[in-house]
Amino acid sequence: MSFRRYLFSTNHRVIGVQYLVLALVSVTIGTLLSLLMRIHLVWPDYIVPFHGPILPEDYLALVTIHGTIMLFFVLTTAPQSGFGNLILPSQIGARRMAFPVANAISFWLTATALLILLSSTFVPGGSAISGWTAYPPFSAIASAGPGQGFGMDMWLASIAVFAIAGTIGAINTLVTIIKLRCEGMTWDRIPLTVWGWFTAALLSVIAFSVLLAALLLLFCDRHAGTSFFVPTGDLVNGVIHAAGHPGNGSPLLWLHLFWFFGHPEVYIAILPGMGLTSMLLANFSRRRVFAYRMMIFTTLLIGFLGILLWGHHMFVAGLNPYAASAFAVSTMAIAIPASAKVLSWLVTVWRSRPRYTTAMLFSLGFVSLFITGGLTGPVLAQPILDEYLHNTFFVVAHFHLIMAMAGIFGLFAATYYWFPLMSGRFMSERLGRLHFWTTIVGAYATFLPMHLTGLMGEPRHYAQLIGVPNAAGHLLAGTLPLNRFITWSAIFLATAQLLFFANLIHSLYRGKIAPPNPWQATTLEWHPALHPNAPFETSDGRIVVYRQPCEYLATAGEELILPQWRSDGIPNIKPE
Repeated sequence: MSFRRYLFSTNHRVIGVQYLVLALVSVTIGTLLSLLMRIHLVWPDYIVPFHGPILPEDYLALVTIHGTIMLFFVLTTAPQSGFGNLILPSQIGARRMAFPVANAISFWLTATALLILLSSTFVPGGSAISGWTAYPPFSAIASAGPGQGFGMDMWLASIAVFAIAGTIGAINTLVTIIKLRCEGMTWDRIPLTVWGWFTAALLSVIAFSVLLAALLLLFCDRHAGTSFFVPTGDLVNGVIHAAGHPGNGSPLLWLHLFWFFGHPEVYIAILPGMGLTSMLLANFSRRRVFAYRMMIFTTLLIGFLGILLWGHHMFVAGLNPYAASAFAVSTMAIAIPASAKVLSWLVTVWRSRPRYTTAMLFSLGFVSLFITGGLTGPVLAQPILDEYLHNTFFVVAHFHLIMAMAGIFGLFAATYYWFPLMSGRFMSERLGRLHFWTTIVGAYATFLPMHLTGLMGEPRHYAQLIGVPNAAGHLLAGTLPLNRFITWSAIFLATAQLLFFANLIHSLYRGKIAPPNPWQATTLEWHPALHPNAPFETSDGRIVVYRQPCEYLATAGEELILPQWRSDGIPNIKPE
């Protein structure tokens, strides 16, 4: 295949690789930006090569671009669009996505969105400084500060293009799962990974549509004289904005619209990892997934409840106390299906003899981080506690553990597990285990202490911890020793990822050749007729499913895997 054909391919596997490469570039940039933020917090006089000192507006721009890149172009793109394109069709017995051309368009729109975002750094005034949440009225008024002019417009354009691309991709995913399942692939036989992609796609269609509408309204406030989010007589940067904004808008409206997208986005990022974790724990433990149908139900329930609890991000924004109570209850309610998933994971591996491959270790790490990060969720669900903790590093610690690090661990598990499928080679297990242990130690060392600095009162988005007068300065200076530890831990965590890059590059060319089904898996992506690297196909290429995934049969002390495509082994199970 020529470079041009590869670049503009409509093949779902090629597009999946393109998404993963884009996410890999994005996570590298986002990590470097986060290190600059951490270095500035503890060494504020550090001179960045080719840039100079980091000014307060530079720090806020780093916060904005880091959060935007990581949330949209890594945690959304890699699991849902990257591995979704690579693996989803094969797992349901299909040979393509439902709309190949739309699939390619979705990728190029995503790449365009990333380029627009990164280009905003070089426009007059620089990148937007209003954070990845873009709260008005500052984001609605160009004179609010550096970067709030053309840089903010480019941020809006980038996320709008991304929302369009995400909606197209989600519709493609839904139609593929509903229409292209092979014979016998009934809804209760679909792998839990596919249920994760399915539920995340449902959330994407709803959430990205609302986000796109909110972005258009904010753009109109900035350039069309409307006042959806700008109150009458609002004083911003010494200027009263009344003439250009004659209406009486409310910033609270933006919070409702944005967080109606923002909280489902958490589950868009993590639901595919939940599904993969369930499958890998079962596969490497040689067990059925405990309560398989319950796991399907809890996936859908998490998605449904995830739409209903956006208001817990707004407890300190003047929300009606009765509404706050309702959102607090719904937030605590989502702990029920989440706890049911944890119970299934624990029971699945209980008293088994797992194979501790690198993919299995990262799956167990996902469970660990999900539990640790999730434990602080009910704390923040209490409006009275959230009033103190909301704008502190306690919240940063919470969402980085449960979404960012758990999501990244899911991506690492997927990479190590499916690498033989993508390349025909194994990744190094020795390097992989070293990568796992350094990463999980670095993750906990970086984010657990942030709970303590948050409890001490360290606010988010502050550009410096020293030099602030009065009691606030004394409070911030008290967090400095812990912040130094966090910064060194973050540097260690980022450096540990060099092991992954070295393993990835070496294994692509020198990795051990993998057999067609190296993990003795039962799901259809390893089927001889669907395997992209197998040297043979079945005689007629017909794909039929006879059972749920993760079925095993023990005979005379010997374990026998029963792939979904095998018709023997368990009687009286016929394709429907």
